[in-house]
Amino acid sequence: MDRQPHSPAREIIVADAIRAVANELRLVEVSDYVAFIRLESMASIADIIESAAELYFMPGTLRLGHGCEAHVHWTGNPRILLDLELRPRGATIYFTLELSADNAAVEVNYVTFDDPSEDPDENSRYLERALMASRIVRTERPLITG
Repeated sequence: MDRQPHSPAREIIVADAIRAVANELRLVEVSDYVAFIRLESMASIADIIESAAELYFMPGTLRLGHGCEAHVHWTGNPRILLDLELRPRGATIYFTLELSADNAAVEVNYVTFDDPSEDPDENSRYLERALMASRIVRTERPLITG
């Protein structure tokens, strides 16, 4: 798939939006990802992603796309690549999340908008606002004493 010209700027937007989810996904043992991928148990991986996403996004906002890969070698660190879809209101982002021992990385493959602007920068700003609106915001409640 050809990358869109504005993918690098949108990768920053997506990475910021899913940082907490990526941290949750990195808590899963790499051997579990490898086993599910080898056994083609995509439903299990989808459940892991849904469980991590439900802490931070409205239901259905983040889900497994069409596949995933495990790169495990005798030398080097294992890497898990997950094809994901972010679906905030009015847009769909197709991207790959790479998980490794020390970090996570995002590669945006394609973004579609329900009602795109002629201005790509405006579309990126819309994307950022839509992702913020799809997040679950936790507020601290004051303790009631009495």
